[in-house]
Amino acid sequence: MSASGGTKAIVAALAANLAIAVAKFVAFLFSGSSSMLAESVHSLADSGNQGLLLVGGKKAQREATPQHPFGYGRERYIYAFLVSIVLFSVGGMFAIYEGYEKIKHPHEIEAWYWPVGVLVFAIIAETFSFRTAIKESNAVRGNLSWKDFVRRAKAPELPVVLLEDLGALVGLILALVGVSLAITTGDGVWDGIGTLCIGILLIAIAIVLAAETKSLLLGEAAGVDEVKKIEEALVDNETVTGIIHMRTLHLGPEELLVAAKIAVQHDDTASEIAAAIDAAEERIRTAVPIARVIYLEPDIYRETKPATPAS
Repeated sequence: MSASGGTKAIVAALAANLAIAVAKFVAFLFSGSSSMLAESVHSLADSGNQGLLLVGGKKAQREATPQHPFGYGRERYIYAFLVSIVLFSVGGMFAIYEGYEKIKHPHEIEAWYWPVGVLVFAIIAETFSFRTAIKESNAVRGNLSWKDFVRRAKAPELPVVLLEDLGALVGLILALVGVSLAITTGDGVWDGIGTLCIGILLIAIAIVLAAETKSLLLGEAAGVDEVKKIEEALVDNETVTGIIHMRTLHLGPEELLVAAKIAVQHDDTASEIAAAIDAAEERIRTAVPIARVIYLEPDIYRETKPATPAS
């Protein structure tokens, strides 16, 4: 997943959410709708989240240091995890609290045209942001379903923006339904129920984001296609006759570590093995360009210790 594609989607979402947050808060001031207040906080939280993703992307570009020899690529995972925490606490929990208070102490919505007009504007703006995220994601997800794309993507920005925009659109629809029912019936409880539903939705999305980014933080292997390409590139059936075992690990979305024990013939000289390792590393980097850190350990092939492809 290219960093530029993710950045474009983040900037589009940030611009939309800042405009929407201001509009929603103005609508809350004129109407007193709790759905509008919850949605304005939601959009403000989303804007902060996109800011966190941009900061994480910038910090991840720092050069490796003796203290951090593998670089700072995982900064992007850390900031994506922070996004899930902000979405859960600032967005979800606040909306649930506001919904509960509105249900407990309902009041009619004043100047109904403000929240309705703002919600229509917000739906249009969020649709534009969501469309941008879908377009950027389609450029990199290949044949993966949307569910698999969110689960398997090694770059967290696009899945985060996709889920945020989806949650924002559904939340806006819930807010519009709640406000409309409150206006039609004259009962402010419906506004509170809509706000409560928004909070539950945001918490559910935050949990999904937290689970996925936690897996990335713990360290994920290369995808199935990349592992297959690395295996094919490693073995030349001359000096390197097989793979005894292999491990891969993402040091960041666009940097992969490859460590493997490879089988060589017992009569190969040290210079032949060294040349074979250099050639294997070159083949791996050609096949999988993000494989930037490679460690290969030669071992003598034995019949009792067969070389088998890595799973």
